[in-house]
Amino acid sequence: MLLTEKEAKEITDKILSYVKADDAQVGVSSEKTSHLRFAGNAFLTSGNTVERGANVTVWIKGKRGASSTTDLGDESLKAMVEQAEQVAEISPVDREYLPTLSAQTYKPSNGYVEATANLSLTNRAKQIGDILKESAKEKVISGGFHQARAIAEAFATKNKNFGFEKRTVVGLSVTARMPDGTSSGYFARNHFDINRLDTARIAKESIRKAIEGRNTKTVEPGIYTVILEPQAVADLLGGLAFQFNARSAEEGRSPYSLSGGKTKLGQKIFDERINIYSDPWNAELPASPSAQGGIPAEKIYLIKNGVLENLIYNRFWAKQKNVAPTPGPVNTIMESSGKSASVEEMLASTEKGLLISRFWYIRATDPRTASSTGLTRDGVWFIEKGKIAYPVRNFRFNQSIIQMLAQGNVEMIGKPERVGDGNGSLLPALKLKAFNFTSASDAV
Repeated sequence: MLLTEKEAKEITDKILSYVKADDAQVGVSSEKTSHLRFAGNAFLTSGNTVERGANVTVWIKGKRGASSTTDLGDESLKAMVEQAEQVAEISPVDREYLPTLSAQTYKPSNGYVEATANLSLTNRAKQIGDILKESAKEKVISGGFHQARAIAEAFATKNKNFGFEKRTVVGLSVTARMPDGTSSGYFARNHFDINRLDTARIAKESIRKAIEGRNTKTVEPGIYTVILEPQAVADLLGGLAFQFNARSAEEGRSPYSLSGGKTKLGQKIFDERINIYSDPWNAELPASPSAQGGIPAEKIYLIKNGVLENLIYNRFWAKQKNVAPTPGPVNTIMESSGKSASVEEMLASTEKGLLISRFWYIRATDPRTASSTGLTRDGVWFIEKGKIAYPVRNFRFNQSIIQMLAQGNVEMIGKPERVGDGNGSLLPALKLKAFNFTSASDAV
C-alpha cells in the first residue's frame, strides 16, 4: 500500500530522531507498479510490484554522508543513519553544502487519480486484447508495454521542513511491424488519469504507420523542410526546460553563454512565437510542488516570446552569484503565442519536405550549440505539393536545437499535446524550414 501523509511524516520524524549529525535531509517513498507486456500479437507478462524505501543525507562539520534502505523497521532505519554518519566522518568537506531548508509551504498539484493507482486488470486485458485482434486483422505484428505507477513520497530536514506528494502516471506504447520486417509504426501516450489514456488511438496510429510505411524509396540526405510530429519533438526536446543551467552558461559551457562570464539572458534566441515554461499546476501535466533543492515550485518561463527569460540557479550557485534560486522547473511545456496549426495544415502548406514520426538513439554532440545526432524511426514520408507522396528510408541527423528553433526557421507550431516518456511533457508538432540529415540509415 502507498504511504499516507501521516505515515510518511511519522517515518521521517523517526529517522530524524536518530540523527546526531549537524544537519540532515531524509526521504521516504512508496510505489506501486503494474505492467502488461505483449509481443508477436500475444500477451507475454503481467505483474505488480509494491516497494518502500528510505534514505538519509547527513552533514558533520560540512562533511557529507548518505545511505538508504528498503526496510522501514526501526533497527534498519537506525543502521541507515549510523552508516551515513560514519561515511560523513571519513569524507572530504562538501564545498557546496548549504544548510537544509527550514519550513516551506508547498501547494499540491493534484496529479493523483485513484483509478490509475488501482486500475482494473480486466479492463486493461480487454483493451490490449482489442489491440492484438486489430493487429491480426490488419496483418501486422504488434508489441508494446502498458504500465501504471502510483507514488507517494515525502522528505524532511533537520531544520523542520517537510513535503509530501502523491502522483500517478499510466502509459502505453505500441510498435507495429509488417510480417516481412520492411515497415514499422510506433505510437505512445501517457496520462495521470487512466480514463484519459486513449488506447484505441495509440493502436490505430501505430498500425496505420506500419501499413503506410511499406515500399519505401531512397531519398538522398540533405537539408529538408520537415514536419515533426509531437513524438519527434518530444524525442528531441522533452527535457528542454531542465537544460537552462545558469552555472553552465556563466562558465561558458552552454548555448546561452557569452564571453567574460556573461549570458544571453534577455536576448531573443528562438522564434518570437515560442514559449517554454514549467507549471506544476497545469491541468494536463501536473508536476511536483517541490523544485530542485526543496524550493517550492512556481510557474516559471525559461523562454517567453523567443526571449531567454530565466536561467536555472540551484541554491549553491545562487548564493555564489548573490541571486535568488530558481523555483523550478518541474516539467516542460512548449506552446505558441500565436495561432497554432494542425499537422494537416502543415502538410497542405508544404511544397516539398519530410514528415517525421519519431527519433531514437539520440546523443549530444556539442553542449555549446545544443547539438545532437540520432536516427529517424518508425515512419518517414516524403511530401510533395501539400500531400504525402510516399514513404522513404530512414536518416541520420546532426542538428543544433538553437538553429532548429531560431527565428526564420520555425514556420508553423501546433497545439501542445501530452507526449514523451516518464511523466511526459506538453509539446506541439513543428514545421521547420531546414533540418539537417547527414546520411541514410538501414534501420526500419
